Amino acid sequence: MKPVLELSKTVGVKKLLRSLKLHTVCEESRCPNISQCFGSGTATFMILGDTCTRGCTFCNLSRGRALPPDPEEPYHLLQAVKALNLNYVVLTSPTRDDLRDGGAEHFVKCIRVLKENIPNIRVEVLVPDFRGSIEALRVVLSSGPDILSHNVETVPRLYTKVRIGAKYDRSLELLRKSKEWAPSVPTKSAILLGFGERFEEVLQVMKDLRSVDCDFLAVGQYYQPSLRHHPVLKYYSQEEFEELRSIAYSLGFKHVASGPNVRSSYRASDLSTFL
Repeated sequence: MKPVLELSKTVGVKKLLRSLKLHTVCEESRCPNISQCFGSGTATFMILGDTCTRGCTFCNLSRGRALPPDPEEPYHLLQAVKALNLNYVVLTSPTRDDLRDGGAEHFVKCIRVLKENIPNIRVEVLVPDFRGSIEALRVVLSSGPDILSHNVETVPRLYTKVRIGAKYDRSLELLRKSKEWAPSVPTKSAILLGFGERFEEVLQVMKDLRSVDCDFLAVGQYYQPSLRHHPVLKYYSQEEFEELRSIAYSLGFKHVASGPNVRSSYRASDLSTFL
């Protein structure tokens, strides 16, 4: 009966989100864990709409002109979190290069509304690179997130093919600055595998992340959302994921999730033990 109950809960979460005009990265990215997460009443909320201003070749988000931020969204978010009885929330967004601050102030409003109205809630933010804006990062950190997450996604050699408009060094700098300004806020990043990267390149990315004192790491398999997206060039074995997990721990990461279906926000609340 578990699959039926899980499906029922999933439908219920989707209806709630639609009624409040909210989006989740779970749905938009076609995450392989959506039934499991929705079935347990968990969701990673995607604020600032569902349209990205960049064109990463692995991502399933719509591209184009995005709508202005919805001033009611923080309060709709609060309603959903209360209805789902969540005590750990992940907030992310599409990249919004069309906004002066990249959406930083909207992140702040959402975080503050949650923290002011729900005692002891934990809020993890998965932010874009804000085009390298140091001030935008400082604004988000000022609101007191419990974890600051930013995904490097792939190895630097493949950025021009996979992460259109992003810069590897810029992403590392964001994580470095976050730790410099808010040393008590843990940082987190994620890598997807299967784009054509070499094993030694993945190891170097992990070393680079540790060089900026990144605390948590997620490593997962890339699945091609459609034929127009970047092809999968390799499927990694469970043994390879376990090897990468072991290496990551040896480098000093405090928590490592590594497996085919792992995504940056999968079982994010497990990190509560580190807060």
